Amino acid sequence: MSEDEAAWDRVIDDYERHLTLERDLTPHTVRGYVTDVRGLAEHAERLGVRDPADLTIRTMRSHLAQQKSLGRARSTLARRSTSLRVFTAWLRRTGRAENDAAALLASPAARRELPATLSATDVRAVLDAAAERIETDAVTGTRDLAILEVLYATGIRVGELVGLDRDDIDTGRRVVRVFGKGRKERTVPFGLPAQDALDAWLQHGRPQIVTESSGPAVFLGVRGGRIDPRTVREVVHRRLGEVEGIADLGPHGLRHTAATHLLEGGADLRSVQEVLGHASIGTTQIYTHVSNERLRAAFRQAHPRA
Repeated sequence: MSEDEAAWDRVIDDYERHLTLERDLTPHTVRGYVTDVRGLAEHAERLGVRDPADLTIRTMRSHLAQQKSLGRARSTLARRSTSLRVFTAWLRRTGRAENDAAALLASPAARRELPATLSATDVRAVLDAAAERIETDAVTGTRDLAILEVLYATGIRVGELVGLDRDDIDTGRRVVRVFGKGRKERTVPFGLPAQDALDAWLQHGRPQIVTESSGPAVFLGVRGGRIDPRTVREVVHRRLGEVEGIADLGPHGLRHTAATHLLEGGADLRSVQEVLGHASIGTTQIYTHVSNERLRAAFRQAHPRA
């Protein structure tokens, strides 16, 4: 390893520790930030930038331009611009650079595509089909139904679901405590169907596969350990795929669906923002566009003079 590479590696290692220990970001988020910075480091070294302290906005614009030429999406470029700004601000704040090189780095405007969602009828069909599977696969069938019910009832993320412990669920008040991005805590309500599914899993399904390694985890894999995000995604894709004519949207599609149905049912935007754990209400506003699109589609289909 050359001295140049060692300089970059030392700084990136320090930055990763900062994100993990001081900012307490999730492993997934830390990995994203670090990956973006390593991509910048490789590009900078090719241009002869031997030390992160020598970064310039020209180098970073060159890096993003190259990414654009490779066909990266606008949303990806916008995220990487944010990553670079966070990194150079940290360099300046910690005395590793004299200037914040990316302070004036602009982000490309990302096209905000409307998220795909399921109708209430589609959701009911998926949940009914999942309930029927319990007859032939009692343990995992009970677990899978509880996973689907909780994801749809609360709109929580997969990472938040797998992190749930027994003490995070208050069945008396029908609320669940989750830790979102940046370990921010919030409380999300859920309905009676989700409670019934959770009760069935915790009382009858989970005890059949629980082991010493299970700990307080709510949802378990078949070997008794805490379920991992990949398994949850496989469960959702599999259950959606079992119902003919249902779009395979995955777990995030259930989150989009929950938010859209809340707004269509009369919930205000601020309440939906709190349920989803969005830092900015601007992120939540896209669901109002989904609701409006559905309204227009219903009007075009039903009104004789549409």
